[in-house]
This record gives sequence, structure tokens and C-alpha cells, in this order.
Amino acid sequence: MSPPPPPLGRPRRWGSRSFDPALDDTELATVRDQLAQGRWTRVRSLLGATGDDWDRRGHRLTVLAEPATSVVWAREWLLAEPDSADAAALFACASVQKCLRGKESEDRARQACLTAAGRAPADPTPWLAMLALARALGTEDETVRAFEEVRTRHPEHHHAHHLMAARLAERRPGEGPDPLHEVYDFAVSAAARAPADSPLALLPLIAHAERYRVLAAAGGRPGDPAASGHWTGRRAGQVIRSAFDWWLEWEREDHPRAGIDLNFLAHAKHCEGRTAEAAALFHRIGRHITPAPWSYPNRDPYRAFHAARSAALGSV
Repeated sequence: MSPPPPPLGRPRRWGSRSFDPALDDTELATVRDQLAQGRWTRVRSLLGATGDDWDRRGHRLTVLAEPATSVVWAREWLLAEPDSADAAALFACASVQKCLRGKESEDRARQACLTAAGRAPADPTPWLAMLALARALGTEDETVRAFEEVRTRHPEHHHAHHLMAARLAERRPGEGPDPLHEVYDFAVSAAARAPADSPLALLPLIAHAERYRVLAAAGGRPGDPAASGHWTGRRAGQVIRSAFDWWLEWEREDHPRAGIDLNFLAHAKHCEGRTAEAAALFHRIGRHITPAPWSYPNRDPYRAFHAARSAALGSV
């Protein structure tokens, strides 16, 4: 199995370059910085205002949880407010991130997730943390069970579907391109079940990119995605066209993870050679660059993004 892509969290750096997973959520970025100083009361206010917008809650807790100090301040919050479901959820997400860094045991991280899930049975976020843990370190059955727990609570959960697509794409890495691979069935089925305005319409494109990551890492595709042929076949054309058409009609600027979808779509359009359409997407992305999929399979994402952006904007 190829290594998983990095979890979303604090700004990641390549040399002097950084990527901020808060994306365009400036309030989240501000509160994250305050949490690093131990000011967890601002987190309480932010999560209270987020309510049951489950995609936004999952995004915010994932970003807040990733810095190494978050688990300390989440524990402090729990000591002050032992019945707080929000504090338990932050502690669970932070424990998982700490485990993924090799600084916490899987059992303790898993127990933190179960405790948080018990505090708020309707909240999919503790199960999202459990899914991130299982996706990186667990078995196939554990990953599927965690995903189903999330989907039961929020059938259109964006982050959970992305994690599941990444895990499914890693099955049978040495078999080469396979249009019948199960990750494609999973993505098409999820997109078909979702409402018309759901960004899960782009999941088949995400699955295509994740499968490229796995195939290229295994030597089954060239390491340059634009020259790999992966983005110019019949299936690629269908999923890219469908995703771009959805963006033109339904673009969900209000979705907390919209920037991730935009980066995947711009990457696909660049690799397809549709520079004018890619240019429109680069304008929308602005400074909100995400490492995936520009890093696929083992590339400098900053350099890959800016080379593609320069090529697209220089052609229009």
C-alpha cells in the first residue's frame, strides 16, 4: 500500500512555502492561532456558532486539531468543562493527529473518539476522526465501519468521502489502469445519491486523481501527470467534463472545502490541456492552494501548482 496523503491540519511547509488548510475561513485561521496560545474559549464560541453544519464543523475541528499543542489545550478545556461535547470532539481529533505523528497510541486515540461520539451521538465528527485514524493505520473493515458511522449521521459528508476514496484507490496498486476498479464505482454511486447541488458531484474526479497517485507511486503511470495519459482517456474526459459542468452550474462558494475541489479540478483541466478553462479555475483558487493533488505522486506541490498556473494564465 502506498503511503496516504498528509492529513489536513496546520499550514504545511515545503522550504519557505506554506499551505494553509483553513482555506478561506479567516475566522477559523484566527481562532487556530488563538488556540495555540491556550485561548480555547474562542474555540468554544466558534464551534457553538458552527452548530450542526457538519461539513464545516468537521473542517474546523480537523484544522484546529492538527497543531501539536492542540491536544494539550483540548485537555485543559475538558478539565474545565468535563461535559463539553465540543471539548471532547477537539480532544478526539487532536489525539488522532498526535497518533498519526507517532506520538500517541492508537488505543488512546480510538478511545478519545469513542468518548466524544458518546457525548454527541448525532455528531459525525468523532467518527470522521476515527475514519482518518483507520484510513492511515487500520484495517479495511475498520475503515469501512468508521465511514458508515459518518455516513449514517451525514450522508453527504465531503471529507469522509474523500478519505474513503483515497483508501479504496489503494487497493490492488500493481494491477495497472482498470476502468472497473471499485473506487470508481464508489465515487459514481455516491455522486448519484447526492442532491444536485452537492459537491460530491466531483467525487468521480477525486477518485480518478487518487487512483493516479497510487498507480504512479507503484510505477504503473509516469510521474508527470500531464504526460501520463491518465487524464486524456475516455473515462478521464467524462469525469472532468461532468465535474466542470457541475462547477459552472452549481459552484458552492459557501462550502468550507470548496477550495479543495477547485484545486483538483484545476489540476485535471491542466493535465487535460484545457488551459482556458484551467485559467478560470486558477483565478477562483487565488492563494488557497492545497498540496493535493499537485503533489501526486511525489512532486513539489508549490512548484507544480505555479508551473500549471503560469501555463494557463499565460495562454489567455
